[in-house]
Amino acid sequence: MGMMTKAIKLLPAYRDYVWGGHRLRPGQKTAEAWIVFEGDRIADGPWAGQTLAEAAEKHPDELLGRIPMARTATRFPLLIKLLDCADWLSVQVHPNDEQAVELEGAGHFGKTEAWHFLESEPGAEILGGLKPGTSPVTLHQAIREGGLLEIAQHLAVKAGDTVLIPAGMLHALGPGLLLYEVQQTSDITYRVYDWDRPASAGRKLHIEQSLAVTNAALTGQVIPPPALADGERHKLIHCPYFTLELLAANRQPVAPDTAGDSFHVLTVTQGQVRLSAPDGSLELGLRETALVPAGLGRYHLEAQESSKVLLAYVE
Repeated sequence: MGMMTKAIKLLPAYRDYVWGGHRLRPGQKTAEAWIVFEGDRIADGPWAGQTLAEAAEKHPDELLGRIPMARTATRFPLLIKLLDCADWLSVQVHPNDEQAVELEGAGHFGKTEAWHFLESEPGAEILGGLKPGTSPVTLHQAIREGGLLEIAQHLAVKAGDTVLIPAGMLHALGPGLLLYEVQQTSDITYRVYDWDRPASAGRKLHIEQSLAVTNAALTGQVIPPPALADGERHKLIHCPYFTLELLAANRQPVAPDTAGDSFHVLTVTQGQVRLSAPDGSLELGLRETALVPAGLGRYHLEAQESSKVLLAYVE
């Protein structure tokens, strides 16, 4: 199809916030690694040095594929991060596409996201939506006057679990979690409650926006880890904005195919894999990520040991 028959690696961007830990960059407190993001630079190959946004603008068919282009034109549609939570994140909510434009202006996307937990300390939990039966009136009162934690649903999570957080669902990540997050390419976050931390610069609350977008009826569900045989693939999440699969590889190789439909993003969550494409191969170690351009077609993932890989794309 195109010229690009190689998988590419990106240089992650790092962010630090008050709740960050030390697992993403040893010796340095880091909250988030933005591993696939419009602003990340391409590390190697013919597009080296360009940002992902620039490459998508210049080579949309080849990089993005047919389906993302039909939805979000030449914008790279996803933002993928690794997060290291040593403390509670603020309780947040994100708008949907229509609300994002209404509240923030043209060109903004909403934010539906999904979490896949990589490591968890005993007793780790998240807030995911509201307790079933919570009325909008109770919700609005809690947002304005306090008491959110009494109506929020606390969910116990462990490594291997996955949770979908649609736009409008109240949520917060708790301490002791290392996770992978895939979301629409949006950085709109409305902070509803911040555990009474001082409202310093950049940590203010967004009460009116939160009232406008929080949906009282949304309740989170934890998807447990699937039992995968060697060489198997399983869809963890399928929503209009992204699909997230888990692949198992050991003696049986897995052979996904982009078919020109969508780019693939691969992140190793266990073991290590070799990604073989028409023009050479790439070794991916634990928590390393590669981007497979949509124009590449079929490729193979092989492993020497029992390995697991997350695969994100748009369908």
